[in-house]
Amino acid sequence: MRAYIFQDEGDQRKPNDSKIEVSAEDLEAAKVSYRHHDGDLHTFADGLMKEYGFKNRDEVVVSRKGLGDRYDNMVKKFFEEHLHEDEEIRLILDGNGYFDVRSVDDRWVRIFVEKGDLIILPPGIYHRFTTTTDDYIHAMRLFHENPKWIALSRTDSTSEELDARKSYLNSIKKSVYV
Repeated sequence: MRAYIFQDEGDQRKPNDSKIEVSAEDLEAAKVSYRHHDGDLHTFADGLMKEYGFKNRDEVVVSRKGLGDRYDNMVKKFFEEHLHEDEEIRLILDGNGYFDVRSVDDRWVRIFVEKGDLIILPPGIYHRFTTTTDDYIHAMRLFHENPKWIALSRTDSTSEELDARKSYLNSIKKSVYV
């Protein structure tokens, strides 16, 4: 895993690297969890289901080849800043991409994920996702209950009033980023 402060340079699928690193410890302090596994990923997922009490999972492939004309619109949708009222849990089965999360001081932190990476974003954290210029990622989504993916846009002023957002902000006492 590599995480750093995002510096917008145009194409969202490029690294946009400021060269300001963010440590795994800083991400953990922000309630963002990360693990890497090199073995069989479906067996690893079975263990995660038991360890975290997940009840459901599915797989999603985001690729230019697979989505064709829908690809650009789908990637734009994922890149809109939003939060969820539930954890976002992704195990990368193949390919790569970027999760961007907001720091407490409102800067974007870019997290590069690739095959074998597990990332867990807490409820209430503003984030977004994009593929890299490889235009391909295959991920497993894990859920505590029935699968749902409800993105609540930051542009909707009510998102700041959600219990998930308030709980997240209360769990972060100071900015953990450089």
